[in-house]
Amino acid sequence: MTSFAGRDLVSINDVDKEELLYILQHAGQLAREPQPDLLRGRVMASLFFEPSTRTRLSFETAMSRLGGAVVGFADAGVSSVKKGETLADTIRMADRDADVIVMRHPLEGAARRAAEVAESPVINGGDGANQHPTQTLLDLYTIMETQGERFDRSDAPLNVGLVGDLKYGRTVHSLATALSLFPTRLYFVSPPTLRMPEQYLTMLEDRGVPYSEHAEVEEIVGELDVLYATRIQQERFPDPMEYERVRRAYVLRASTFEGARENLRILHPLPRVDEVDVSVDDTPYAYYFEQAGNGIPVRQAMLALVLGEIS
Repeated sequence: MTSFAGRDLVSINDVDKEELLYILQHAGQLAREPQPDLLRGRVMASLFFEPSTRTRLSFETAMSRLGGAVVGFADAGVSSVKKGETLADTIRMADRDADVIVMRHPLEGAARRAAEVAESPVINGGDGANQHPTQTLLDLYTIMETQGERFDRSDAPLNVGLVGDLKYGRTVHSLATALSLFPTRLYFVSPPTLRMPEQYLTMLEDRGVPYSEHAEVEEIVGELDVLYATRIQQERFPDPMEYERVRRAYVLRASTFEGARENLRILHPLPRVDEVDVSVDDTPYAYYFEQAGNGIPVRQAMLALVLGEIS
């Protein structure tokens, strides 16, 4: 396996199955055995050109708990971007100040462009509707945590449902790509206008991954081991009227899960708005807050690996 030291993580396609499992293994070790001095003296540039709560705080907490320092911005409006500085020049300056760059940007392909410019490793914290690879890593970690040995058992594939905004949702694009490497059957639930893009369906067909498309969650809930709900993202819609037509297409309630499997766990990349009612929080299926917490050890592992402090 190629060393992670100095490598970028722009897309989940940048890592193969063996490498995914390797990252998750190190995340588990760091969760069990904290290393507060592992990245002492190292600096992470946190460049968030788009609003974020969980991803930004999770990365910054991960770096801090490993003993490293954080510089950067949470609002591009307070940076020289407001003065007209190009993305490439912003990255060149951050590259001088930091050992690793974590970036979120509203434009698809921005993270790849940053990786082309920077000498330091670049980790994509989300680029438009394209990819969000570290969210996928923590999603995989959570599925492994909740489903145990079935996570990678060819004789008992996991049934995973993806619900909501499948057209613009970068989290489901990355997750479907990663799950295609494991024994999985996928169920896609969305309005007709928010179907999973054809390129991802073609990828699944090429890899021999079974999938089906559905209009209602209730059609499939009894079949699922994992239900991954997503927010209908207003900021991704070019037409506000299109958003209004679909914003409450799916609202999961406790009653939705009558007849669900005992091992079912409901995941969500958060924030939630209308799509998961608070009544779900008190069911044994809800696992989205634990999922969010898993971002810290997963991002610790990724930071330590690309900085060459673990191998």
